[in-house]
Amino acid sequence: MKTIVWDVDDVLNDLMQRWLEWFVKKVKKDISYSQLTENPPHKILGISLNEYLQSLDEFRLSKHYQSMKPVNTVLEWFESHGYKFRHIALTATPVSTAPTTAQWVFKNFGTWIRTFHFVPSKRQDVNVPEYDRDKSDFFRWLGKIDLFIDDNPENVRKAEQKGIKTILWKRPWNNADKSWKEALDELTYL
Repeated sequence: MKTIVWDVDDVLNDLMQRWLEWFVKKVKKDISYSQLTENPPHKILGISLNEYLQSLDEFRLSKHYQSMKPVNTVLEWFESHGYKFRHIALTATPVSTAPTTAQWVFKNFGTWIRTFHFVPSKRQDVNVPEYDRDKSDFFRWLGKIDLFIDDNPENVRKAEQKGIKTILWKRPWNNADKSWKEALDELTYL
């Protein structure tokens, strides 16, 4: 079986969109999801990177994160084709939010995704051992990966440099040339 590695936030779910809806209500800003042409979007929002990360972590630790629905198009693909592949979840999240992210993954995709891995995102005043600097370092350790799906162009570029086939998942902050349907059709024929 081929092995697919899935990014979690903004691939399996709509984290940034749901977080933004929550954030703009809280701080009374008027900005739409389509305006988030950078990730992280702190400059667009007129806040510091640290303020953005703290807000994102607060959302991840809230009931709002756990109640997020999966991207329906992805869930439908898993229901039709997920059994044909092995699946791994790999995300970049702080140590403090990894348990809630893992819980969300297994609650929504546990039928197919059997392993969850994370590369700790850096946070102020939090020191953890660094086994991997980024996802591409994790890939070197893991070994066999047939396809990697992520919304971050830099993660995709680094995976491609390691000879891994990739799909850049379309979001407002990247220049992906395939729609979600086209990307999932490509998976089906992997």
